Amino acid sequence: MAYETEDHETQYCFPAINSSCIKGTRSRYEYNIIYVFVSLLSAWTVFLNLLVIISISHFKKLHTPTNLIILSLAVADLLIGLVMPIEATRLIATCWYFGDPICRLYLIFISVLFSASLSNLVLIAVDRYVAVCHPLLYPQKITTTKTLISICLSWVCSSAYNTAFTINNGYIDTSKKTDVMIFVWKIIDLFMGFIFPCILIIILYLRIFYVVHQQVKVINSLMKDGKCVTEGSARRKSESKAALTLGIIVTVYLLCWIPYYICSISVTSSTTINLLTWVLYINSGLNPLVYALFYPWFKKTVKIILTLKIFQPASSLVNIFTEYKL
Repeated sequence: MAYETEDHETQYCFPAINSSCIKGTRSRYEYNIIYVFVSLLSAWTVFLNLLVIISISHFKKLHTPTNLIILSLAVADLLIGLVMPIEATRLIATCWYFGDPICRLYLIFISVLFSASLSNLVLIAVDRYVAVCHPLLYPQKITTTKTLISICLSWVCSSAYNTAFTINNGYIDTSKKTDVMIFVWKIIDLFMGFIFPCILIIILYLRIFYVVHQQVKVINSLMKDGKCVTEGSARRKSESKAALTLGIIVTVYLLCWIPYYICSISVTSSTTINLLTWVLYINSGLNPLVYALFYPWFKKTVKIILTLKIFQPASSLVNIFTEYKL
């Protein structure tokens, strides 16, 4: 990575090529700050999401439909953490050194990851909607097999859609695309890839929180009257808490993405777009924090993993919802 020279001589990404792009120049201090930030963010994102993946994969008690979707979301977030250094190199130097084929694959890969994250959030919203609003139907409607199939389909559809979008919206070969075609594809992507899924998520969660509010009122009234709260009521309260936790994840996601989409379709400086792009990357490191704050089981599994008790016999059978002894 080249730095700004003392005489501020113009530097090119590929000096031997006359049509080469001009390399971005920054002070050594700026480079150090950016590289430290990206390195810490990448390590943070990969490490925390890896803990989520190990926890749900290893402990049998966590093999539920909801947690399988969380596992899929963590995989997407972990992969985003791994590509952060590549994105940092591109943004810092304004150059791409890995060749045209890798550029094409990278654009498709990163688009698939972001799209898969949103697809997983839709699946989470549907899962919580059925669990809270139709609890009696949940065991029949939402099974482990059906959830796995839904997760696989979401990844396949995300891959197919983003491959077609990246090829046809002009990112790969702008010489064959008109401005109108590129604009049309961006509008299609805005509605299909963001607005429609987000509207669906918001509608489902509004319904969920309405039902939760009604259930809490009933449970509180029973407790005030001195009546025993049944196991079913306790379960509904647990499902409501899970819905609230996952609703926070959805809210954080929307708060990170909405400013980016607003600025991407309006006349905005490249600096603002780059800043908002990194807000999207930061979002991948925030989800495990929500689990740590609101899921007691995550705190327990992390303790078992970090103390290496995970390697002890029968550790996968531990009931992490109660006190564990290994």
